[in-house]
Amino acid sequence: RKTYYTKLEWMYRRCLEFLERYEKKSFKQLDFEEIWLNTDKMTYHLNNVRKKGEANSLYRNIDATLFPTNIIVTADVHSRYVFRSDVAFDWNASLDDIALDTVLYKEDHLSEFSRKNARFRQFTSFPMPPTMKDSQSESEYNLEMDAFIKRKGFIDGLHVKATYTNIAHFWLIKQMVKAKEWRFISDEDQSIMSALYRVFSSEINTYDAHHFLCSTDKTKSKQQAYEEYKDARVHLKNWSNLNDVDTNSYYKMAYLYLLEQLPSHLFYKEIVNSEGTSIQYAKNPLEHPIAAIDKGYYAVDCKTDVSGLSTDELAKLILQVNDHSSNAFIQQIRRRLSILERPLVTARGEGKSYIYANFNPKYAQMAVTILRTYYNFCM
Repeated sequence: RKTYYTKLEWMYRRCLEFLERYEKKSFKQLDFEEIWLNTDKMTYHLNNVRKKGEANSLYRNIDATLFPTNIIVTADVHSRYVFRSDVAFDWNASLDDIALDTVLYKEDHLSEFSRKNARFRQFTSFPMPPTMKDSQSESEYNLEMDAFIKRKGFIDGLHVKATYTNIAHFWLIKQMVKAKEWRFISDEDQSIMSALYRVFSSEINTYDAHHFLCSTDKTKSKQQAYEEYKDARVHLKNWSNLNDVDTNSYYKMAYLYLLEQLPSHLFYKEIVNSEGTSIQYAKNPLEHPIAAIDKGYYAVDCKTDVSGLSTDELAKLILQVNDHSSNAFIQQIRRRLSILERPLVTARGEGKSYIYANFNPKYAQMAVTILRTYYNFCM
């Protein structure tokens, strides 16, 4: 085991050096007129493993708990180049440091958003004994202290909130990539949307960035998705025959079909008041005319203001909306990294087993970075 993790750390450092030498230098010389980025979040379950020497009797009720750990992936829609893949975990975080910060800054008396360690999902401050005017009871304090002490018996580091990781994720991409026009695709994940609108607020305000939602019904079977894929093609073919469209390209058919549909479909609504007219998100998704072979029909929506775009421009943008690039890399993670693969069903059939899940997200970050480098430059 020691040999495996030593080699993994060695390979991780080599990949970071390679990316510094070739990836960063190359992007400094590139200027994109328009770039399409697809972001998605993958969740895996981390085995809750104790440090050596910790007694079984103290942790009997905690061992069954599984830590859900998030991995954020952003890839280029057209080339499928993966820009970043980040695990929402800080392996340098220390509970002792949090205790010291609480004493120095009186963080237990601050609102959570004001705390120095607010980025962590749990344990943003050290439990302090209640004073005379505290609303917290002695029993509540003891419960908090007990949870804090028990957490120290497990792996080092702390899970970070997904929004915080997403903000850093997008900020680092913005520093690396130079583009005039930004196009983003994601699902309706609040942590992704919140981070995106903060990091690219100036670009969104100047209409240089647009955010599209790609929503899929994940309860469909493979057979249902494939039937919808065939139905969509038949529908486009019938529509083109009725409208005397002379082309065999489904992309061209879909483009002409959207030109007919979009004048009567608005992604925004105009609000008129005493101060004037403003544009508001209408939450009015449109079914993509080209269904995907693996997920069937999916809906497209736009969260940003597209009122200034012509029907022709908007149709071309909608046709490019899909989440294939991030899904392709996430599937590689599931299949190629045994520590991050899907759970197995137990022999009794009563639940899921995470027997191959890794013990420390630090090594998940290393493995994903190694895979990203190999995926981009070799595969």
